[in-house]
Amino acid sequence: MDRDSETFGEMTDTPPASRSADGVAALERAIAILNAFTPADRSLGLAEIAARTGLYKSTILRLANSLIRGQLLERLADGRYRVGPATFRLGALYQRSVVAMDILLPIMRDLSELSWESVAFYVRSGDVRTCLYRVESKHPIRYTIREGDVLPLLVGSGGRVLAAFSGEPGEPYETIRRTYTYISIGDRDPQTAGISAPVFGPGRALLGALTLAGPSTRVDAAFLSRMKRPLLEAAARATRAFGEDAFMLDVASLNADVSG
Repeated sequence: MDRDSETFGEMTDTPPASRSADGVAALERAIAILNAFTPADRSLGLAEIAARTGLYKSTILRLANSLIRGQLLERLADGRYRVGPATFRLGALYQRSVVAMDILLPIMRDLSELSWESVAFYVRSGDVRTCLYRVESKHPIRYTIREGDVLPLLVGSGGRVLAAFSGEPGEPYETIRRTYTYISIGDRDPQTAGISAPVFGPGRALLGALTLAGPSTRVDAAFLSRMKRPLLEAAARATRAFGEDAFMLDVASLNADVSG
């Protein structure tokens, strides 16, 4: 063994596998610290981070110093912490790398496969809504809408969900904002029924409405009620993929089971 090898051996008395495991554990703890922050938090104290992560304060202090050096965390004058500017840069990079179609279509296909009904994604354009993406039902008789079709905003489940999360006052919009879903039977078309849920992006910006729909002769109230949870789970999955916390959709999904 040459001198360099001997020196290296003296400096690395911890087995490589242990060093790797320690590094992964430290990384996971650092991620837990960053994930302790929610959109409602401007800053967090050490005790709050410890309570949310279950980590020792000494561990948080040590990892916080590394996160501060990487500009992922900032320590304020009062000793509290807030997320650092590097998180904004990473978020911007993620947003630029995201293609909506790549996120939405696999989720829509899964929902259509589960339900055997048509799934569409609508976006608001002023006082109307536009079908941006569409996955067809497996049934020969199905709800027919094409990508690019423009529909009224204040009728149909997709339009009402878009209106609700754009601030439309009164009912049924207050209830929609509370439950995150809306069932429509014959609202826009007497032969069509559907259910919709919102999809959000960073900063809880409304991106659009995910809609499952079909002929009302087959897609009745009982069927749509059963599809509440799968739809909300799909909306939550899309919301997370776009970089936003989907906690409110997860809660609505659990409540849909209870109410159903």
